[in-house]
Amino acid sequence: MVLRPSEMPELGSPLPDFELEDLRSGRMVSTRELRARPGVLIAFLCAHCPYVLHIEEEFARLVAEFQDRIAIVAVSSNDVGSHPEDGPEGLRAQARRLGLACPYLFDRDQTLARAFRAACTPDFFLYDGAGRLYYRGQFDDARPGKPAPVTGRDLRAALSALLAGAPPPEDQRPSIGCNVKWIPGQEPDWFPA
Repeated sequence: MVLRPSEMPELGSPLPDFELEDLRSGRMVSTRELRARPGVLIAFLCAHCPYVLHIEEEFARLVAEFQDRIAIVAVSSNDVGSHPEDGPEGLRAQARRLGLACPYLFDRDQTLARAFRAACTPDFFLYDGAGRLYYRGQFDDARPGKPAPVTGRDLRAALSALLAGAPPPEDQRPSIGCNVKWIPGQEPDWFPA
């Protein structure tokens, strides 16, 4: 496991265009559809990372709390050659176990991870209704082996601020977790070895 912080792209960056199949429903999920909501949350997750496993139950609660007001999508971009548990079956099982009430997309060729500059799991990107990056960073201060409780405080505060029409939170801290498992030889330029 290699720990990696978020890349923290510039606030105001545009929501990348994409269209991928939801692993559970089989329907296509597109940026065009998501932009119809007052906000869009893209969460890069996976089925094996201890940092994701540490927050996944609270993330599922956050999804249930905000899904009627914000478009929320989970994405896994890990290479299944090195981490087969992060393939479609493992992701479906994770979503069922959690009762995850949002689409879960499998980014097989890692196009989305590149477009979003997703560097770790978990990695969160919240866009406003105009499709501009509003928040990127950590779920909260909780980490495996640390005493901080898993609350989703940072992401919940950003979601609430967005819905209230407030400016983006000033204190945005990088997420940290396992690095995205890139397909060998296809690591992006911005991702140091």
